[in-house]
Amino acid sequence: MAGVQFAEVRKSFGAFPVIKGVNIDIADGEFVILVGPSGCGKSTLLRMLAGLENISAGEIRIGGRVVNSLAPKDRDIAMVFQNYALYPHMTVQQNMGFSLMLNKAPKAEAEKRVKYAAGILGLDALLDRYPRQLSGGQRQRVAMGRAIVRDPEVFLFDEPLSNLDAKLRVAMRAEIKELHQRLRTTTVYVTHDQIEAMTMADKIVVMHDGIVEQVGSPLELYDKPANLFVGGFIGSPAMNMIKGRLDPENASRFITADGTALPVANAPDSAKGRDLVYGLRPEYILLDPNGLSGEIVVIEPTGYETHLTLKLGGSDLNCVFRERVNARPGERLDIAIDASHVHLFDAESGQRLTG
Repeated sequence: MAGVQFAEVRKSFGAFPVIKGVNIDIADGEFVILVGPSGCGKSTLLRMLAGLENISAGEIRIGGRVVNSLAPKDRDIAMVFQNYALYPHMTVQQNMGFSLMLNKAPKAEAEKRVKYAAGILGLDALLDRYPRQLSGGQRQRVAMGRAIVRDPEVFLFDEPLSNLDAKLRVAMRAEIKELHQRLRTTTVYVTHDQIEAMTMADKIVVMHDGIVEQVGSPLELYDKPANLFVGGFIGSPAMNMIKGRLDPENASRFITADGTALPVANAPDSAKGRDLVYGLRPEYILLDPNGLSGEIVVIEPTGYETHLTLKLGGSDLNCVFRERVNARPGERLDIAIDASHVHLFDAESGQRLTG
């Protein structure tokens, strides 16, 4: 196993920059997820690590060794792709052992490695089948097994669950996380799905427009987003964001553009007199018969939770309630806000205010 470092890495296609000076330090054995919207540069960064894209500037190190000029086969990595990339004319066993055959590994050693990987992934009974005889989840496990048999220093995953249905995605998330816990191989995983990132990663790298917006553990990013982009991207339903300013006579009140007063706890001195964005996650809105009154726009019961959109003044609030809400769109609902979980962001820079 080995750590991975990106040092001032840049990539341009012609005059168009797509990676703009990325610095990331991935520890040995860590599971790191690169997450962000389409076009943010996460897959390009992964392909540069794999050696499938050239680097315009900077350095990439694997195990302390600069790999900028190394061919993919010499980097000691194994990659799992979105589309499985299995050979249809080969059995599961042949697919999993193909790289070992190319490297002229002894037959007994190759069979031992394939059986070991098959045992980990629950593929023992499927080794004689062809890809056409497998489900989507089984094909993905074969692709993962093909990576495991190589015993690489680093696993790379490029949106491996995108082709699976919702239920199977949940199951495969757990399988990949359990696999990492057993093997402890350094893993770099790319996805656009922030739920995938939150549930699987030791550390998340949030990317946007070719730069790293924030790096941290899932709960660090959720509880202390560095800026508006991270606050809005991490979390589902999304964080509520409302423009306004602090009340100049009472810093515990936030006044929205339409004059609605919302509570604030411990506003930093730097927030006074500035245009702000009030950030509030939906679960910190509570039912309270003596609270603020808003009109229900949409109500979505999910079973164990109720998701609701409430118009409060001129703003729409996403709300999540554990209680059953017996109400209909157009009716009024009274709520309270847990002010201790409010975030204040600078409206111009987008940065979260602290202190």
